[in-house]
Amino acid sequence: MSESGTARIYDVTDEENRAAAVDAAALAIQRGRLVVLPTDTVYGLAADAFDPDAVTRLLDAKGRGREMPPPVLVSTATTLDALATKVPAYARALTDAFWPGPLTLVCHEQSSLRWDLGETRGTVAVRMPDHDLMRELLDRTGPLAVSSANLTGQPAATDAAAAAEMLGDKVAIIVDGGECADAVPSTIVDVTGERPRLLRLGVVSVAQLDEALAEHDVTVETDVDATEG
Repeated sequence: MSESGTARIYDVTDEENRAAAVDAAALAIQRGRLVVLPTDTVYGLAADAFDPDAVTRLLDAKGRGREMPPPVLVSTATTLDALATKVPAYARALTDAFWPGPLTLVCHEQSSLRWDLGETRGTVAVRMPDHDLMRELLDRTGPLAVSSANLTGQPAATDAAAAAEMLGDKVAIIVDGGECADAVPSTIVDVTGERPRLLRLGVVSVAQLDEALAEHDVTVETDVDATEG
């Protein structure tokens, strides 16, 4: 373990440090602190999704306003139904095809949830990451608000050193898992309507999405679709 700013850094490229890193990260989350850790896309900045003060600290750390609420990561696909409502059948086809993996779905949020992620307009963005350590932590903490580990306007961190340089004085724990295998962010799809709508193109291509949606006889609406109408 080392330190950068106020953050403690745990190097989990050495497997012997993994349990200590997960313990430390889980404890920090439970105490309302921020944690940086690797995901299957880029490094993420994480907070307890049900702790409004922690989510505010996450947004402040990035220099981001409430108009850009963070997505929520979960450890199992079944957790989607605890966070979202009116999930269409075609969205299930997408989770079946791409979860765990780099696909984020924007859904209608459950109105009974007591959280404050920002100005969500009644929606929540949910993803199940394809990263064992991240899901191990999620099993311990429950859903986490996770945004890319960077200052707003700067490139997302793809290694712990870059994350520490930008956020080392704002987080409690940095989990160093080495360089991310894929620096491309997740694809984001809005599934609140009768037809899925592409919000951000990332790892998962439109062709891959359409292939998974074929059984429901729908395709993803893109900006091109919208202008053609």
